[in-house]
Order: sequence, then structure tokens, then C-alpha cells
Amino acid sequence: MNKIFETTLIKPLSFKGIGLHSGLSSEIKIFPSKSGSGISFKRTDVEKNNIVQANYKKVTSSKLCTTLENDYGVKVSTVEHLLAALYIAEIDNALIEINTEEVPIMDGSAKNFIDVIKNSEVKTLPIKRKFLKVINKFEFKEGKRKISIEPNDDTFHVEFELDYENKLIGKQKNNVDFQKDNLNEIIESRTFCLYEDIKKIKKIGLAKGGSLENAIVVDKNKVLNEGGLRNQKEFVNHKILDLAGDFVLSGHRIIGKVKCHQGGHELSNLFLKNLFLENENYNIIELNNERPTKLADKNYTQLAVNA
Repeated sequence: MNKIFETTLIKPLSFKGIGLHSGLSSEIKIFPSKSGSGISFKRTDVEKNNIVQANYKKVTSSKLCTTLENDYGVKVSTVEHLLAALYIAEIDNALIEINTEEVPIMDGSAKNFIDVIKNSEVKTLPIKRKFLKVINKFEFKEGKRKISIEPNDDTFHVEFELDYENKLIGKQKNNVDFQKDNLNEIIESRTFCLYEDIKKIKKIGLAKGGSLENAIVVDKNKVLNEGGLRNQKEFVNHKILDLAGDFVLSGHRIIGKVKCHQGGHELSNLFLKNLFLENENYNIIELNNERPTKLADKNYTQLAVNA
């Protein structure tokens, strides 16, 4: 539901895994944080100037993941799945300590994070949430890629369309209302790549920690992962998860309908930067009453975790 007041955790939560691109062992600990502080990262392996805010203005790279960097050159990368999990779990404020540059990829989705966060205690804070409510349609295009947002009553709705030459992925489209729909298939959907692209990705120094345990790999018309796909639209569903995480960097919960064609981290970041240049397209509001809505079922079936 769209809760009126901001929230945070009551107790710290810990996660450990491998960085998808760095290949390094990564540990994070999520701490409660005060009202109005939002989400921030603290690099514990850096002695000073080690706080990195989760904000679209701090994005310095969006190549295969979202990377944040503060004014002192301290970075945190692959933040999108964790940010999406915090958004879905209704956590507004948190300090995330991390011992390396990259958030652990876990199983390639938000499932590992959600499984823990959704069962943790949440504290309601005394300050009301600030929502970004879209009042006029705004669109951003780059070549064949495009993304828009328009008014949508009281929810955040995403319509996403993929169009791949690979026949297995092909054209996929899905519509998700983050306040009204069951989000299980979004939460469990993993990052993916084409087998033919792996060498290219590794040649530029990325995907050092990638494996069939944390990513879907498609080889022509076959999914190489044991067990195949977790849901019929896992490819586009993961893109929706990514978009939700990247939109957390707006600093607000958004009320509006997003339509995205062939998007990704870069397009989402460029969209946010341009959206905030024209503030006549939105208002920042508070809610006076909650509306009953449905999020992911807390008792959804547990799936096999590979990482």
C-alpha cells in the first residue's frame, strides 16, 4: 500500500555473496536510518569520504549495471536489485555498509534480499512520505529506445516492452502495478545475457563473477540454466525490476504510469535527469490516507536459491 509515513528497519540485516562484475566477495549490512535520510551506502573499506548517496545525480556509469560515485571518487555498483527490494519492501531510509565496490549479485534477482527484508521488523517514522505525483506526460527518446511517464491516479505502474533479435527472448511485454499486483514474478526474475556476448563482456573487464548460479544465459534457442526460466516473462520482468531499482534514485516514491521500450539502466538515468529539468510535469505531495492495495504475498512459494 502507499503508506503515509516513512519507514526504516528496526534491526540490521546482513547479506554476503559475490560481485557480478568484480568477482569479489562482497558483504553488506543494512542499518536503520532516520527520517528524511533516504538510502545511502558506506564503503567500510575506505577510511574517509566513504558515504555515497543513492541519487540519480550520483550515477556515473550505467553499463550493464548502475554505478554510484560520490564527489571523492568512491563508488558503489550494481545497486539496482537491492534498491528495488527496499522499494518493494516499503523501506524508505537505510544506511548500507559495504566492504567493497559492488553489491553482491546473490541469485541475480531481488529474491534473496526480499526473503529476508520482508520478514524483518519495520519501524514507522514520524515524518510523512513525499511522493512525486506526475501531472503531465513527459517522454524521453534516444534512437529506437523511449520511455515516458504520465498521470496514473495513486499507483506506480510500469509497462515495459523488449524486442530482441534472439528468437527465444524475442518480443516480450508486461504491465505491472507495484501497489496492486502480486510482485512475485518480478522479485524472482534474474539478470540475463546471451552466450555469444559473454566473451565481449569479459573482455571489457565485467562479469568476472558471472555464472549460471546468478544469471540466465541464453544460447540461441536454449536456456543453459538447469530448470530453465522461473516464469514465462522472466526476461522482461527482470527489466521491470531493474527499472524500479533505478527509479528509487529519484529520491521519491513515484505516482504515475511508465511506458518503456527497449530500456535499460542508461535510459532510466537519462530519463530521470531530464524529468527533473522540467518541474511543471510533477508535484511533490503527501498523502492524508492510505489506500488498500496488494503487494507480494508474504507466503509465496520458496524457490531454489543458487547463490
